[in-house]
Amino acid sequence: MTFSGDTITAEITDIESGLQELIHRGYQFVHPCDANGEVMAVVGVRVHDNVVDVVRLNAEDDVVATRMPGTEEDILEPEVWLWRFTGDAATVLTALLALPDERTPGSLHLPETAAKGCWVPGRGGTSKWLAAG
Repeated sequence: MTFSGDTITAEITDIESGLQELIHRGYQFVHPCDANGEVMAVVGVRVHDNVVDVVRLNAEDDVVATRMPGTEEDILEPEVWLWRFTGDAATVLTALLALPDERTPGSLHLPETAAKGCWVPGRGGTSKWLAAG
């Protein structure tokens, strides 16, 4: 693992170590369920500065990570995203952990407004992100 400022560059070799590093960085996890109560995915969310980072693990080889503006209303189906990476868990988690906290490389500067919102519990063990205006 290499440290460069606030950015940690590590090659993740297994899902467990990747998830532990995300938790260490402040990600909070929810487990959306279907109508029968079966877990559909593991979703991690981290709100910081003026962006929201989301990682969704559907299966070990089906993972998507997204960084979006903090103004997005639906973080699970964003209309605008600043960075997105898909693939297997080790590759995606490595790429996500390599992102700098304060900005997205090559992106336009975002307004200096902090992302605001919270998770609200729903039916059948589900949760939904509620953006605060």
